[in-house]
Amino acid sequence: MKRLSDSTQIPVRQELIIDGASCASCVSKIEQALRAVTGVESAEMNFALRTVIVTGKVDSPSLIKAVEAIGYGAKSSNAASDDELLDQKQIADEKYYKQLMKQVWVALGLGIPLMLYGLAGGPMTVVTLQERMLWLAIGLICAGIMYFAGKHFYIGAWKSFVNHSANMDTLIALGTGTAWLYSMVVVLAPTILPEMARHIYFEATAMIIGLINLGLALEVKARGRTSDAIKRLIGLQAKTARIVREVNGKSQEFDIAIEQVQRDDIVRVRPGEKIAVDGIVIQGTSHIDESMLTGEPMPVAKAEHDTVAAGTLNKSGSLLYKATHVGKDTALAHIINMVKQAQNSKPPIGRLADTISSYFVPSIMIIAIVSALTWLNYGPEPSIAFAVISATTVLIIACPCALGLATPMSVMVGVGKAAEFGILIRNGAALQTASKVTAMVLDKTGTITQGAPTVTDVVIADATYAERELLSLVAGIESGSEHPLAQAIVDFSLQKNIAPAAVSEFEAIAGHGVSGVYQEQQVIFGNQALMMQHNIALNDFVAQAQKLAEQGKTPMYLAVDQKLTAVIAVADAIKADSIAAIKRLKASGLRVVMLTGDNRATATAVAKKVGINEVFSDVQPEDKADKVAQLQAQGEIVAMTGDGINDAPALALANVGFAIGTGTDIAIESADITLMRGSLHGLSDAILVSKATLANIKQNLFGAFIYNVAGIPVAAGVLYPFYGLLLNPVVAGAAMALSSLTVVSNANRLRLLKHKY
Repeated sequence: MKRLSDSTQIPVRQELIIDGASCASCVSKIEQALRAVTGVESAEMNFALRTVIVTGKVDSPSLIKAVEAIGYGAKSSNAASDDELLDQKQIADEKYYKQLMKQVWVALGLGIPLMLYGLAGGPMTVVTLQERMLWLAIGLICAGIMYFAGKHFYIGAWKSFVNHSANMDTLIALGTGTAWLYSMVVVLAPTILPEMARHIYFEATAMIIGLINLGLALEVKARGRTSDAIKRLIGLQAKTARIVREVNGKSQEFDIAIEQVQRDDIVRVRPGEKIAVDGIVIQGTSHIDESMLTGEPMPVAKAEHDTVAAGTLNKSGSLLYKATHVGKDTALAHIINMVKQAQNSKPPIGRLADTISSYFVPSIMIIAIVSALTWLNYGPEPSIAFAVISATTVLIIACPCALGLATPMSVMVGVGKAAEFGILIRNGAALQTASKVTAMVLDKTGTITQGAPTVTDVVIADATYAERELLSLVAGIESGSEHPLAQAIVDFSLQKNIAPAAVSEFEAIAGHGVSGVYQEQQVIFGNQALMMQHNIALNDFVAQAQKLAEQGKTPMYLAVDQKLTAVIAVADAIKADSIAAIKRLKASGLRVVMLTGDNRATATAVAKKVGINEVFSDVQPEDKADKVAQLQAQGEIVAMTGDGINDAPALALANVGFAIGTGTDIAIESADITLMRGSLHGLSDAILVSKATLANIKQNLFGAFIYNVAGIPVAAGVLYPFYGLLLNPVVAGAAMALSSLTVVSNANRLRLLKHKY
């Protein structure tokens, strides 16, 4: 028996809220520290939300201790629900925003007047005793502002120093601290400096702190919008449910909190109400608006035995249904979890940015030192002033805070936009890879077609049998099969009030058919290959079967005691928008391939109808993954789309696996991206979102780097000998804040993305 203490060793996902992270280099340090903890399997930090998801067999105190050991703060999310967690984050963000704006106004309250004074020609030097006293007072006020509005930078820099590392705070602290200290030396001991070097930079310190805090405040304000997709999904959840229970022998209805609903409870939903939990209809008919989950605009008819999903809206009739999944097990809860997980994950391009930033900060510090020494030894007088200006400006403009936002902001908005389209992206890697797909493999049944075939033809080969008798026999032998074609035959027989025959010794023959025993006679039902294996003569019926196959139907042979008795054809109707969706895929330059277990003739007929030129037919379930590998060996980046259990290996092997949301749970779990609608238009939509998001990330990385790359040489003084151009520290601070604003604004452009059909 498993001990109670063993339960703590089950791998779990924990969310930590991080305090003190200020740039992309912080992200990599925090992730590395957490991954080094024994028992941690993975750690992914979302810099935009300042949260980290940790998976593994480890307790929260150990994780928090590891983060604190490298100089950052951490606390475990104690929210009981996603809704509560978002509320906590929103409250914390609002509080942080107000605090930052106070710091902005205090810092700029000193910095702007001083800067305007200098621009107006006011002397920013120390000559007389009166000027020394005035500037000393301003310097002390500036020190107070540094404490009130900038202490988080200095504390962060100190923690990084103690832990033998450097981050954005290090650059800001060194830059503003150097400018303030130099100015105080000018005020307190001006004679140790050449007269030309006695310039005051208090306005630079105050302006830089104010502008950087302004950038952080704008970032906090904007990142609150990135949770909109999650908020909308959570908002779909009903707060209460009307339960029908037996009380003292009488059926009574009463409302309870959604958290109290139990599996197998009977739930009533009235017109205009939301479905509370997932379930199966046991009484009534209605139309359900599922657009909030699937993106499908038309309401779906529901009757007995149909499933309903939490969060969807009952439009017309009253329904009674039995709860099958409650709490965290509902489809909506899984969707919310998948969107959160995807928004927290990083595409490979994001990890590259983290790696670059970890080397970026130390490199900038070296450049600042080299620049200062160069100006000090080879620059014009006052060389020390130029050295201070150059080093300070290099440190400030190089702060990579926008770099940390470049990827997560785009991923969060992109994944949220995909969810609006009814597309669930499991992780950042899938989001990136989908943009590079060159070949799209489509399973036929349930993907291109409705997945609900029906009997179209019954050709009798043995006149001693009547049609009803044959259908009873086939329905009896297929009752034990889970194949869609088998279900079609059983349903067709029941519709004609034909009871299935009592068939024993049922055996499913994978990829071929089924066999059994009826009244001591061996019965075989399946494809031509199965008949050949049993040496059953098909005679002229092969030609008839071929004609049926050419019409897009699937012919199957029935043999009793080694004698052919009938050919039964089943057809699966093509989905209404499959032709248009496949045309759209081909128009985007994709190689579209159909994959099916059907015979060549049937597969070719269906492929021709939908406009597919390349077909893999007669493929056994276990061989589907081999076909994907075959395409990959040709250099294709393969996406596989399917909805069945036998598609799972191929979905897992493909570079990107797409599952039709109406399919099986196993297929959905094996896929990287799930299409909640049954429409193949979701494939193009997913690729559209992927390409737009990747382009947005690249634009963000360019926006984050361009200020640094363009500004660093100017700040270091490379252009001074040619144009007399040396960047001002205040301009550097403004450029750094502008880079954050650029990244955040650009990421939010993804919200404007629309369908293109």
